[in-house]
Formats: sequence, structure tokens, C-alpha cells
Amino acid sequence: MKHKLSFGYVNILSENIAEIIVDEGVEITLEMTEECDDFLASEFSGDLGILVHRINNYTFTYEAQLTVVSYEKIKAMAVVTYNKQSEQITRELLEKRAMDDWNLKSFSGLELGWQQAYDWLQSELVMTEAN
Repeated sequence: MKHKLSFGYVNILSENIAEIIVDEGVEITLEMTEECDDFLASEFSGDLGILVHRINNYTFTYEAQLTVVSYEKIKAMAVVTYNKQSEQITRELLEKRAMDDWNLKSFSGLELGWQQAYDWLQSELVMTEAN
């Protein structure tokens, strides 16, 4: 099920996995990260995985970089990228938030990465439930 937010879309792929697609050219702000967290909290009751589908180019404000993906029930994130710029932005964000010890893995969309990302999220969430 697809839901429109101010910055893009959230597709609910299963009872514990959401796909986020940000619109082209958006600069993600602190308010947008809060909007996303509020939406996830309203739609999911348990632990969840996030599949970030970076088919568009977008950036983050400094404040958003510090708060993005702060929702405590997110247990795993998969990022599907299609170009070097998206890969670099993902790496930089991961470095800035290293102390958060995110369970994040990046996949190439040019090498069937979406399906690999989805499968990885499913296995990560199964392991989280087992702990």
C-alpha cells in the first residue's frame, strides 16, 4: 500500500517492512524526518525494517542528518542505490551516525539490489525476533 508524505512515498511491503522513496530534488529537513517517524509509528506496532529506494537524487539538511532514522523500532535498513553520488551520500550519513551503530546494508539497484535488499531485511528481522 502506497502512502504520500510531503517529501515522497512510503510503501508498506509487509507487516514489518516499509519502502521509502524520496521525490527528486528534495532537501530532507528535520520536520520531514519527524513526519516519517510519526507515520511509521502509526502504521507499525512492532519492530520494522526500512528499504530506502534511492531512485531519485536528494539531500539532507544538517539537522536531518542527525535525526533521520531515529525511530527506535527500526531494527534494519537496506539502501538501494543506482549511482556513485547516492552511494557516497549513504556512506557519509553512515559515518556521521557511526555512534548509532545502525544495522544498515547497501545494495546496487543495477544488480537486482531491490530484491536482495528485501530478502536481507526479512532475514534480519527474523533474527531480531529470535533474540
